[in-house]
Amino acid sequence: MKYLMLIHAATDVTEPECTPEDWMAYDKQVRDAGIFVSGESLADLVTATTVQVDRQGKRAVTDGPFAETREVLGGFYVIDVPDLDVALDWAARCPGSRDGGAIVVRPIADFDN
Repeated sequence: MKYLMLIHAATDVTEPECTPEDWMAYDKQVRDAGIFVSGESLADLVTATTVQVDRQGKRAVTDGPFAETREVLGGFYVIDVPDLDVALDWAARCPGSRDGGAIVVRPIADFDN
């Protein structure tokens, strides 16, 4: 089953514990385990643009994310594992789960079955 792991990083961490080497090692583990489907790191938050359309069809475009929050979506992985327990284990290993960050794990809907 495929799961999306949304990586939310805390914005108030001045000296993060995890390093780029930690991320590279984790990425290699996911790929070597044969569960990697896709994944990306997102560009800096200042590059975000939010689009909303009201009931009349009028589009509003604003710079930055919509919600004020103490964490920011930093990237994602899509993994293919047998069940939620295995997905949660991989999420717990992710460097993004440290330093006040969080990994949101969601199953990917399968509309073919």
